[in-house]
Amino acid sequence: MGSPISRLSAHAEFFTSERCFISEICNTEENPELSIARARVEPGVTTAWHSVEGTIERYVIAEGRGRVWVGEALAEEVGPGDVVTIPAGVRQRISNLGNGYLIFYCVCTPRFEQKNYRALE
Repeated sequence: MGSPISRLSAHAEFFTSERCFISEICNTEENPELSIARARVEPGVTTAWHSVEGTIERYVIAEGRGRVWVGEALAEEVGPGDVVTIPAGVRQRISNLGNGYLIFYCVCTPRFEQKNYRALE
């Protein structure tokens, strides 16, 4: 058995068509029940409308202030410590309302797979 620790690498961050930066922390075929990624949204940016089929997402807000849209619900402001639950297949986006980065963790069950991602713009 390898190390039980997954480490976040600043070099692993990549920019997505969704208009945010992502760092995969834990997303492997060996652990199909769950994935964790760190998302970073620049000030003034709103991510693209999208959904993820067959996967429930939870945004755990770590830093910054944002506004989130989930499905047809009214937009709500979020901040550190808030958890946003997004049902599988439901459209979503988030906007950074602050002057610094909006940083949150995406906890997906089962794990995120690109084949399930749907761009809605």
